[in-house]
Amino acid sequence: MDRLSNTVRPYAWGSTTAIPDLLGVAPTGEPQAEMWMGAHPGAPSRVTRAGHPEQPLSALIQADPERELGPATVARFGPRLPFLLKILAAGAPLSLQVHPDLEQARAGHAAEERAGVPVDAPHRNYKDASHKPELICALTPFEGFCGFRVPGRTADLLAALEVDSLKPYVDLLRAHPEDAALREVLTAVLAADPAETAATVTETAAACDRLGGDHAPYAVLAHHFPGDPGVLAAMLLNHVRLQPGEALYLGAGVPHAYLGGLGIEVMANSDNVLRCGLTPKHIDVPELLRVVRFEPHDPGVLRPEASPSGEEVYETPVDEFRLSRFVRAEGAAPVDITTPTPQIVLATSGAPRANDLSLTPGQSVFVPAGERTELSGTGTVFRATVVA
Repeated sequence: MDRLSNTVRPYAWGSTTAIPDLLGVAPTGEPQAEMWMGAHPGAPSRVTRAGHPEQPLSALIQADPERELGPATVARFGPRLPFLLKILAAGAPLSLQVHPDLEQARAGHAAEERAGVPVDAPHRNYKDASHKPELICALTPFEGFCGFRVPGRTADLLAALEVDSLKPYVDLLRAHPEDAALREVLTAVLAADPAETAATVTETAAACDRLGGDHAPYAVLAHHFPGDPGVLAAMLLNHVRLQPGEALYLGAGVPHAYLGGLGIEVMANSDNVLRCGLTPKHIDVPELLRVVRFEPHDPGVLRPEASPSGEEVYETPVDEFRLSRFVRAEGAAPVDITTPTPQIVLATSGAPRANDLSLTPGQSVFVPAGERTELSGTGTVFRATVVA
């Protein structure tokens, strides 16, 4: 196995302290948003294998994909690691966004390729031909928004604000079937005059501040993104609070945004994102409306299911990744985690060991497919792999 050297991405929304605190290092004063573990071309982990100079994990895999990933993984997903593991530290809200399903991603990518849209163009929607399901597991209390709330409940939430310019949305949410109501309101919010929207957001934020309670998270959004229509769009969504160890699965077509907290995120290895708001980046409203699933959605907070080995698995409906956790107490017997698929093992507390490698919080290793691997020691370990 190979100890990983990982890149921390300094996105503006990142916490300045959460990742340094986990790693036990001094903060730099700059935001540290995500630590990437994997072979994504944007920031592949680096490895030093015995007898070889340091190299990107992507290069190691490319040199012998069947050895590193296993024949079955290569046959299903091609010669690349199909998942990306992250430590995510949100110190401010992230953009409101949605991801395409696999068919939409393939069609959208092919269309933009035919049109000659540069892959790094700011208005490009589909940078690759993959879908991007995600799972976020909280390490600290974690807040976000996920999936449409039942329209009638959203109507009540908006009506309580007593903002005149919100009343047409309230009427739409109460007068139409659920899917039509959600589509009409989101379309109206994104198509409205920007100056009028900014005024509505300002008045809405003041009312949310005044009422507090269930309205308070939307005041936070408006503080970070004054006048942004994404604030109103987010009010259509469920507000979710995760406690440490709880997780949230984000499938295709489900609008979502993170508000704050530290977590472990795993996703299919893709960059396909369609944004709804809370961002200065490009928003393609027609394509967004085509991809969004306009249906009320129960966020379905996930709690891990324990196996006899002590592995706690977060079950999801996708094959590109499988996330699990081991919480190892003092004196726990070693456990064999050998698997025919590639895996990344990440410590988040204590002093666990993977074979003869000791891990401190934030340290990780890449384990090639089939390599015998045993966990020992104490602490919490997350394991990302592919569904066998």
